[in-house]
This record gives sequence, structure tokens and C-alpha cells, in this order.
Amino acid sequence: MRRRRIAGTALELTEVCFGGAVIGNLYRATTTETAVAAVDAAWDAGVRYFDTAPHYGLGLSEQRLGLALAGRPRREFTVSSKVGRLLVRNEHPGGRDTQGFDVPDDLRRQWDWSREGVRRSVEETLRRTGLDRLDVVYVHDPDAHWRQAADEAMPELARMRDEGLVGAIGAGMNQSAMLTRFLRETAADLVMLAGRYTLLEQDALDDVLPAARESGKSVVAAGVFNSGLLARNRPSAELTYNYATAPPELVARARTIAEVCERHGTSLPAAAIVFPLAHPAVVSVALGMGTPEQVTRNTALYRQGVPDSLWAELRERGLLRADAPVPAAAPADAVSAGRLGGGRPAV
Repeated sequence: MRRRRIAGTALELTEVCFGGAVIGNLYRATTTETAVAAVDAAWDAGVRYFDTAPHYGLGLSEQRLGLALAGRPRREFTVSSKVGRLLVRNEHPGGRDTQGFDVPDDLRRQWDWSREGVRRSVEETLRRTGLDRLDVVYVHDPDAHWRQAADEAMPELARMRDEGLVGAIGAGMNQSAMLTRFLRETAADLVMLAGRYTLLEQDALDDVLPAARESGKSVVAAGVFNSGLLARNRPSAELTYNYATAPPELVARARTIAEVCERHGTSLPAAAIVFPLAHPAVVSVALGMGTPEQVTRNTALYRQGVPDSLWAELRERGLLRADAPVPAAAPADAVSAGRLGGGRPAV
């Protein structure tokens, strides 16, 4: 699997990232055996970038990812986790977590963007994963906490980067406006943009993506299925968009894009995976995966290729912004070397 370097750093990420929320029992419980098998399948498929967070299953995702990667050569893979939510004892448990994860609520999340909280969070993640260091750390969903995240959390992460405890730092959010500020106003090396640069919406072309290019930084695209609406060959009304019921007009638009994909011999999920990688600021696409079958499907979609004619028709019909970069074939020598050709990604 091809790799791309985080701008300004020595770190390389595989173009597909294993998103670890699902192995933290997102929406439904899965077994540790299945979670480990999913990570093993990703490894066998060439994935070497794995993302997790304390938020995912109240630490369960971090624990399972650490278990699955134990014994793997540390220099061969990259792990990112996040700060901003400390896990503390829940004095009033109700039985199950109420934030989307099927886990006991013996712990609760506590917002903390202080210097002490950030360092404690990283140290606790290292204990849960069993790793000696984190390659990437993001401040996680600081939507209502810009000032403290920018003035305390990011400088502390920069110190930890200087100490060698972490490799690169940034922010991960579902909005692009504040991520643009992180790129322009803080020591961030990269950002993780969730759901805002997809086949359904490309407003990030107006802020965070040009900011990354202008500042010499990078972007990881997450949520490329818009939480579900773009995940199937034929979208249906019960699928979600932004973790809620998809509006009828977006379902209709997704169905139209899917029909165009079918006409060109490909599928909506395949196009959704490869589209963000065409932008020169994007270094990886994070895909939530929880079973070996999901890993096999998604990595096969990433590799199958999408015809140039698809992008041309989507643009002609106003289904894709005219200024959105689209995938193009790289020269054969670039593909074999795992490099990009012609200034545009090969996917």
C-alpha cells in the first residue's frame, strides 16, 4: 500500500488508515477476538496507520489496538490517538455508556485541555496501548474550547513532540473552520478532517485544504462515507448522515451519484474512498473498520481503481465541484515505487 509523508516531518502514513472507533464497540458490541482479527486483516492488506482515541469505548479501542499490535515491529507502523477527554471513575454509573459505545459506564469522560491534562492523557494512552510512544496526537473535538486548546493543549503537545514522546501533533474535528485556525495559528503538523471533504460536500476546498497547502501541512480525511450514506452501492433512506437520519435531498443526491458510478463500472463506496486522496494536501483516508470482512471490502475498494470518465460526468452534472482535484493514473514507475506522479495522486 502506498504511503505519503506528513509535510514537514519524517512520518509516513499509508493511504488507508484503520479507524479504531468500531473496535471500541461503536453502536454495537464486538468481541476482542474479532477486533484483533480486524487489525490482523488490515496488516495483511498493507495498512500501517492505525487511529484510536480514549473516547472510543472508554479506552476499549486503545486496549484492543495495543493488544493486536503487540509483537509487531514498532518501526513498521504508525499510531495516532487523541487528547481532550480524560477517563475518570464514574461515581454514578447507569450500566452502559450513553455516547454511542456499547460498553459499561464504570468510567466517564472529563473534558480537559490543560497542560497537565494533555500530558496525563498521553501517558494513560501509552499504558492502555502498551506502546512506548505515539506517532501522532490530535486534540479531539475542541469545538467549544478553542482558547484553551490553542493556548495550553497545543503548546504542551509541541513540548512532547520536542521530547520525542510524540512524533506529530494536530487536531481532529467534524468542522473545517476551526481546523483552518489550528493550521494557521498553532504548531499543528496536520489535522484530521471528519466528514467535510467527501463526494457529498467539498466546502473544505475554501478553507482547511488551501490552508494546509499554504502552511506546508497535511490533512487526514476521515468520515468519507458521511457516517454511512455513502457506504453502500445504493443509498437508502435509513442510512445516516453526520450520525443522524439523512435528509431526503441528500439521499437523492447520493443515489444519483451512485447511479453515475454504476454506469462507469464502479461503485459509490469505491469512489468515496479514493476521491479525497486526489487532493495534494491529503495524506491518508481513515476508514472505520471492525471486522476482517469490512477490512477486506474497504481495501479492495481502495485498490480497484475508478475510471476518469466518472469524474468528468460528475462535474458535468454539477455533482462535484469543478475545482475539486480528481484521481488520475500515475506513471508505472511511480506506482511501483509507491510515489505520486505528475503532482496528482494515483488511486
